Amino acid sequence: MILFDNMTTVAIYTTLVVILLLWYGALTNPFRIGGLFLKELATSRAYLLHFVALMAILFLNKIELMIENNMTSYTVDFTSFFQSIEGSFVSNLQHTFENEILTLVVSFVYVVVFQAMLIASIGIYTFQDKTKQMYYATCYAIMINYLVAIPFYFFFPVNEVWAHDPSVRFLMLDVFPNFETEYRALSGLNNCFPSLHTSISVTLAVLALRSGNKRWAWFCSICAAIVIFAIFYLGIHWLIDMLGGLLLGLFASTAGIYLSKAGLFLRSRSGKRRLAQLTYAQEDAK
Repeated sequence: MILFDNMTTVAIYTTLVVILLLWYGALTNPFRIGGLFLKELATSRAYLLHFVALMAILFLNKIELMIENNMTSYTVDFTSFFQSIEGSFVSNLQHTFENEILTLVVSFVYVVVFQAMLIASIGIYTFQDKTKQMYYATCYAIMINYLVAIPFYFFFPVNEVWAHDPSVRFLMLDVFPNFETEYRALSGLNNCFPSLHTSISVTLAVLALRSGNKRWAWFCSICAAIVIFAIFYLGIHWLIDMLGGLLLGLFASTAGIYLSKAGLFLRSRSGKRRLAQLTYAQEDAK
């Protein structure tokens, strides 16, 4: 069964899922959250700068793919080394669980729910916390994920399992036949270690657990588990990719929370200092 015809279809599904997740995670009108998001962008310089930085790092990932395509003289490949360590783990898992309905479900989670979860997290944390601590933590954590992963993609290339092991099928093509022409530009064939799908889904789950929003924490944790299963089942990632992504996700989420708290503390001190200066100026004027 074909689920995705092109990226337009993916965008439509993602938009609908984001709306649903905003309602589920915040228990309010999703469009109210959208309005609050736009208001914060317009009125808070810190909020805007963090969002711009997040978009810039996502754009950097696309630039990385362009640069990598021009690195024709660098021909190192660690794929065979990975397979020599873990053998037929992915092949055995795929052959054990392969099912048409399961392929449909995990592909939808991998392509749509994964990115919708990131977008919804930003909206939910913007709505539920006046200090925006979890919003800033999410921005920092996602940026750390990419900043750590990109050097590996340049200098430690590992091909996807299906492209190396003939016993593994790329099941995504069963539901998204044009994946290689429509979606591949967002994900390099040899950008496997560490697995960003693993690291970002784990990052979002850890942040959700730390946010105090139990509904959102349960959802993100379950989705992270499905994503980890999906990267093997669909024939994309090696077990070592997942382990690297897991460690990166734990590190990025922890660092993101720390940086967010530090940033809020510094902005609070700066604000108090400006208030004190204003008070002294008013007293002098009297």
